[in-house]
Amino acid sequence: MTTNTLSITTSPREAKSKKMEGFIPAVYYGAHAKSTPIFINAIDFQKVWKSAGESSSLVLKTEHGNENVMIQDVQFDPVKSFPRHVDFYVVEKGQKVHVKTPIVFIGEAPAVKTGGVLVKVMHELPLEGEPTNIPHEITIDVSSLVANDSVITVADVKLPAGVELYHTEITEVIASISVQKEEVEIPVAVDLGAIEEIKKGKKEEEGEKEEVK
Repeated sequence: MTTNTLSITTSPREAKSKKMEGFIPAVYYGAHAKSTPIFINAIDFQKVWKSAGESSSLVLKTEHGNENVMIQDVQFDPVKSFPRHVDFYVVEKGQKVHVKTPIVFIGEAPAVKTGGVLVKVMHELPLEGEPTNIPHEITIDVSSLVANDSVITVADVKLPAGVELYHTEITEVIASISVQKEEVEIPVAVDLGAIEEIKKGKKEEEGEKEEVK
């Protein structure tokens, strides 16, 4: 589980400024923080977005000091798929948030080598806690799936201190093994009596045709 603090460098954005080389227009705001337009370093943001994605906790380095924020919304260019505007929400100290943290699967399941199929049931885990405590990802090692009836449930996940599950039961399955069943064709019993009846009917029909002639 990754909990390293991520950061992004910002620059002030004047009302008349529309573009700044190497930076993306953005804004940060919160319950007790006024809406402030800024520019963010494009390279820094792309690194954060690639490693953690939306709803990630990070630090904005502004001219007024550092702000603990979460990525609230990202607008992308429809053609180039490049971020063209970002919204950040300022999180106050002690404030808990709800986020869906991505699950990263590692290792190999021994049961797969004996014919089983690895089934990844969940791909993210809803968590609650202070942003600085919530990991950017949850790592699940599937090497514990050694038998066809092996499963990994939410109860098997070890969360950092101060972080709890949010609206999720510990019995929910994260990954399991599915066994492919071979289809066996059951031979259909031949009704010899019915065949004889059919043959007899055909002979009688042919006899009637001969009499007509």
